[in-house]
Amino acid sequence: MSALAIEALLHEGKAKKVFQTNRAGVVAVQFKDDATAFNGEKFSQLGGKGLLNWEISARLFEALERQGQPSHYLGCLEPGWMAVQELEIVPLEVVLRNRAAGSLCRQLPLAPETPLQPALLDLYYKDDALGDPLLTEARLELLGLVSAAERQELERQARQVNAGLRRLLEPLAIELVDFKLEFGRNQAGQLLLADEISPDTCRLWDCSAGANPEQRILDKDRFRQDLGGVVEAYGEVLKRVQGLGAMPRNYL
Repeated sequence: MSALAIEALLHEGKAKKVFQTNRAGVVAVQFKDDATAFNGEKFSQLGGKGLLNWEISARLFEALERQGQPSHYLGCLEPGWMAVQELEIVPLEVVLRNRAAGSLCRQLPLAPETPLQPALLDLYYKDDALGDPLLTEARLELLGLVSAAERQELERQARQVNAGLRRLLEPLAIELVDFKLEFGRNQAGQLLLADEISPDTCRLWDCSAGANPEQRILDKDRFRQDLGGVVEAYGEVLKRVQGLGAMPRNYL
C-alpha cells in the first residue's frame, strides 16, 4: 500500500480542516487552535487546543471502539492529524443531556443540575445561518434528512455512546453532563459516529473540584463564560483520559 499523501482541502469548519488524500475513502483531519462560541460570534485562538482535542478524541474513539462502537476513526497521522473514513455527513447535531445545564435551563423551567433520566435526546438542524434550530419529529420528517430506520439508529448509537463514555469517564472523576454528536454515511450506507469527542463538544465537570461550580468546569464553558484556563482544563481532561490506555494507534 502506498504512503498516505495529503492533498486538496475539502472543507474547513470552526475547529477542524478536512483534506482529500490519495487513498480512496480516506480523508485527513487537522485539529485547529481556533476557539468559537455562539455560532462563531465569539472567536479566539488558544495555542495547543487543537493538539489536546486531537489526542482526547483519538483516545476516546479507540476506547469506544473496544466497547463495540463503530466510528469514522481509522488512526492518527502526525500530532494534530487523524485519518478517518470519508462520510456523507448527516446535517444533524444529536445532543444528549444527562443533567440540565446551559441552554436547556434558559428554554425550559428546569433547575440547573437536574438529573435527566433517561438522558434527554434532541436533534438540531446543522445550519449556522438558521441558528441550528431544534427539530420536532414533524420537522425532521418534512426535511427528509434521514429515514425512519436511520432516525432510530441515530438514537440507538447516541445512547450507546452516552453509556460508553460515562463508563469510561466516571472512574476518572469526570462527569459527562451533556454532549453533541455528528454522524455520517460511509460508502456502504452505514451510519457511523463522526466529528470529534472532546471538551469542545462535551460538557465535562470535575467531580473532585469541590463545591465551586466554576472550578469544576473542564470544557468550552470556560471560554464561553470568560473563566480563563481553557487550555489548562483541556490538559487536565487529557491527563486523565491518558489513563485509558496506550498512545493512539498510527494509521499506516
